[in-house]
Formats: sequence, structure tokens, C-alpha cells
Amino acid sequence: MGAVVELLGRRRGQMIDMQGVGAEGTTLLKYKIPTRGLLGLRNAILTASRGTAILNTIFDSYGPWAGDIVTRDQGSLLLNMIDSREIGFQVAFEDGSSTSYAIASSQERGQMFIGPGTEVYKGQIVGIHQRPGDLSLNVCKKKAATNVRSNKEQTVVLDTPLDYSLDDCIEYIQEDELVEVTPSSIRMCKNPKFAAAKKSR
Repeated sequence: MGAVVELLGRRRGQMIDMQGVGAEGTTLLKYKIPTRGLLGLRNAILTASRGTAILNTIFDSYGPWAGDIVTRDQGSLLLNMIDSREIGFQVAFEDGSSTSYAIASSQERGQMFIGPGTEVYKGQIVGIHQRPGDLSLNVCKKKAATNVRSNKEQTVVLDTPLDYSLDDCIEYIQEDELVEVTPSSIRMCKNPKFAAAKKSR
């Protein structure tokens, strides 16, 4: 229960009531929490409670600004970031289709949102970086063809890509990122206006 209380506290929740219910150690928690704090909360609370929590919400009232809500401490894996002065290099990758070869090397740096054969574009967020800060990747890179023959076929084992819902994407993005919703997919990308402003500094 401590993990759930800590999670709700980080999302600016204020505990109103806590009481034991039944003989099985079930606890009923009542919180007042901003709507922003509810975005992506269902998955996080199920993880924190090991799948035992039941979440019900109802609108209470409008209230003053509760403060910033930090839900993410990792960076993003990007297909292309135009100019990154923190990292110290400039990247220019092309739009295209992701390959198994490139994703296999990219998934060592974090969890991926895409699988092989996915059409991607410059600035698209393709995964979660395991460390703070963003990292530019080329997920369209193809394996170099050589004349050397091998007796053993190398099989590439890929992790299952993360399937984020609209709520998860809205929770994940930061102020310099956007969510793009189309009839066929939900994608995230860096806001080009922020990148242009950063480049002009």
C-alpha cells in the first residue's frame, strides 16, 4: 500500500480518507487528485499494487493549480533530433521503414514503441531511453551486404514493442513533445518549433 500512497502523492493527490474494509486486509483510499494526475494512472497503480487495485474516479470540483506533475525521469529514443547541444553532435537520418537489424541494436538502449517494418519519420519518438536525456537513433539502418558466407543463420530476437494508449502517450510526453493521432496509429514526436528555437540559440 505504501507504493500506491507514494504514487498518488507524486501526482499531487490529497488523501481524504483511509479505512480497512473486510478481513482480507483490503484498504479503501479516497483521494482528491487533479485530472492531469489521472492520465496514465491506471497502469501505474496496477503495477504498484501488483494488480490488486481497483480504481474508480468521479469529478469533484474545479480547483487551483496544484503544481507540476513529474511522471517520467527517462529520456526518449528519437529517430532524428536536428541539433542537440547537450549531446554535442548533429544527426540527419532519413524517413523510412524500420528494420530488424537496427531495432536489435537500438533496444539495448531502452524499450521500443515500434517493431520492424514500421514507417517512421524525422523527429518521431521511437522508444524510451533507459537514462535521462534524449538519444537520437537510426532505426532504418540496414545490414551491410558482404560476400562472406556463413554456415549459421543469425536469428535476431526482438522485444515486443510497447503499445501505448492515448492516455499513456499524453502522460509520457513533455513540454517539447507532441502526440499525433491518426485513424491508424498514435505516435509521439518532438515539437519542431522547440527544435528550431533551440537551434537559433
